[in-house]
Amino acid sequence: MDIRNLMLPASTAAARIVREVPEELMDAPTPCPDWDVRALINHLIFWTGRAGTAARKLPPTGPDEGHDFTAEPGWADRFEAKARASAEAWRDPDAWTGNTSLTGDKDGMPAAFIAGILFGECVLHGWDLAVATGQDPGLPPEIVQAAWEQTVSTAEMSREYKVFGEEVPVPEDAPLLDRLVGLAGRDPHWKP
Repeated sequence: MDIRNLMLPASTAAARIVREVPEELMDAPTPCPDWDVRALINHLIFWTGRAGTAARKLPPTGPDEGHDFTAEPGWADRFEAKARASAEAWRDPDAWTGNTSLTGDKDGMPAAFIAGILFGECVLHGWDLAVATGQDPGLPPEIVQAAWEQTVSTAEMSREYKVFGEEVPVPEDAPLLDRLVGLAGRDPHWKP
């Protein structure tokens, strides 16, 4: 699995989905039980920016997690630019060395693990937003495959930390994207 070279296409896919969210659906529910569309977009914007600074081994900057980025003009353009910049930062091989942090914790975690979080955010939350707003996720097969491999290796830990819900059973012959979202605790047939 080489997510380093798939970070940019994954972030581009997420940016396209975010850009195509209709304004009238900002308060719509999402597969993430505690978040509506606006909260999910704000989550993506916040952590994508943090991921860029983590790639550079810098402390996080900017507003707190509760900030409403969508209340600011041009928020979709800024997310696209931030997603691209974060993905570009993770293309640097040095970004993958040592430890880094999304929160400013001095010990941090392995950089490759942090990169996997950003990649998963783009793919899984991209899917969440797409289905919540009636879009086709349009995720390329190589991105879905890499996200599957990444998620298989981290799903149990993600459940322990309450990042994922309980696995939703999905038939073995279902499309890989359906199996991926099921593994991450989402119902692939979720509807608003």
